[in-house]
Amino acid sequence: MGLFSRFKRAVKANINDMISKAENPQKMLNQLIVDMNGQLIEAKKTVAAAIADEKKLERQALQNRQQAAEWERKAVLAVKAGKDDLAKEALLRKQEYDDLARQYHGQWEAQHGSVEELKASLRQLQQKIEEAQRKKNMLLARAKRAEAQKKIQQTMGGIADTSAFDAFDRMSARVDQIEAEAEALKELEAPAPKDSLEARFAELEGEAPSGDRLLEELKARMIEDKTSPPPEENKENS
Repeated sequence: MGLFSRFKRAVKANINDMISKAENPQKMLNQLIVDMNGQLIEAKKTVAAAIADEKKLERQALQNRQQAAEWERKAVLAVKAGKDDLAKEALLRKQEYDDLARQYHGQWEAQHGSVEELKASLRQLQQKIEEAQRKKNMLLARAKRAEAQKKIQQTMGGIADTSAFDAFDRMSARVDQIEAEAEALKELEAPAPKDSLEARFAELEGEAPSGDRLLEELKARMIEDKTSPPPEENKENS
């Protein structure tokens, strides 16, 4: 089981490093799948080696059992030939192979149990990777939504910052000031007004004749007409 503990630690370390540096979720997820499959391949190689050891132990146990059976057959043959001493030696050799067969069989049982656990863990790992592959597109969609939401929040945060609006207000006040300065310069450049006394007499001289004045002028002309001699033409006729 140390195999899968190492696998989990390696994948976790790689994932944490990628997440901390992640800028492109799609690239990151694709790379994670690639890394998972790479680790899966290595895990399969290790499990295959464990299975090979199991089969080797099984063969060695079988071979020792066969050797034990062969020495038992030889012991029987020696007994039938009346050679008990040779039969004893054959039986001792049979016992040695029986002991080796039991030892190999015990090792095979332990290895078989480990292999079965490794196979189960490997199947579980394969299922998780297949599930990760199926979820990849969903995670990409979630990442896109999260990125869009992040941009919106950043935009809203920029709008909430009043520095731009303050600058706009200051610029507006500056424009008002420039306009006021222009009006002030215009007034300064206008011709100076005349003396108030002279202005009043100018108004009197330039104002239109009143009704009383016009009547006086008419009466003066009528008196002048009465006192003036008649024209020469009128004298001749008389």
